[in-house]
Amino acid sequence: MSWLTNFVRPKIRALVGEKKDVPDNLWEKCPGCSAMLFKRELEENLNVCRHCGHHLKLAPIARLESLFDEGHYKNVDVPKVLVDPLKFRDQKKYADRLKDAQNKSKRQDAIIVGEGTVGGVKTIITVFDFGFMGGSMGMGVGEAIVTAAKRAVATKSALVILPASGGARMQEGALSLMQMPRTIIAANQVKDAGLPFIVVLTDPTTGGVTASFAMVGDIHIAEKGAQIGFAGARVIESTIRETLPPGFQRAEYLMDHGMVDIVVERKDLRETLGRVLRLLRKEKPVKGTLLTGPVPHGARGMKRV
Repeated sequence: MSWLTNFVRPKIRALVGEKKDVPDNLWEKCPGCSAMLFKRELEENLNVCRHCGHHLKLAPIARLESLFDEGHYKNVDVPKVLVDPLKFRDQKKYADRLKDAQNKSKRQDAIIVGEGTVGGVKTIITVFDFGFMGGSMGMGVGEAIVTAAKRAVATKSALVILPASGGARMQEGALSLMQMPRTIIAANQVKDAGLPFIVVLTDPTTGGVTASFAMVGDIHIAEKGAQIGFAGARVIESTIRETLPPGFQRAEYLMDHGMVDIVVERKDLRETLGRVLRLLRKEKPVKGTLLTGPVPHGARGMKRV
């Protein structure tokens, strides 16, 4: 056995060559068309499938870099909140779930706040991270939105929020539900200061997030194909005992029914957002950009601030 192991096997390996280690995360399957997508090309295309145009989820940092002018921004610090105030436990301690999510994402909660310019307009952008416990809204998320709103008012900046959430964080009970009125108040403070408050609805935007700040924006922009609603489609069907229409709770359906102003592809989001912000702030177009241009496909009449 030692002769086979020590002599024959090395000779065979020398002839055929050693098998190189290949990372197992080079490819990703598109949820829309099931095509296998090369990870690097997918990231270069902002996580949009080149075959069917399906918009996959995009990491918060990549979101911020894709929206701010030249990808430059600075982080806005968010005050820390109580950890596991209810000492909640189901199959696992909430404190342990939270710690796992923090270690995986390298951030404290399911949200990140950045400050910079979009189309030359001073803007605070708040982005949800669906990978952090489903982007659920607890005290940390509520505190971040309140902080972003205060920063927007203090710096006379527009406030843009990109939710991607399954709703309130059940492990924080009523404390998570209290974030719904808190975020409404924060949004109203921005509006009362005469500053734009824009919501960019991404996939998915559901539950208590939809029932609070996500539907009180001056302008509602949605990414192509995003799921937007309160309860899930299956829950609604079982409740009303009727079959829902095709495309129900998708961005295009909501636009056709007056709930969304603009549906836009991810590659056009920064340009569209910059144009809307300049119109609302009545600012001159930035050199090299167009203030007046083709209206995004499906754009409806915009609300007045």
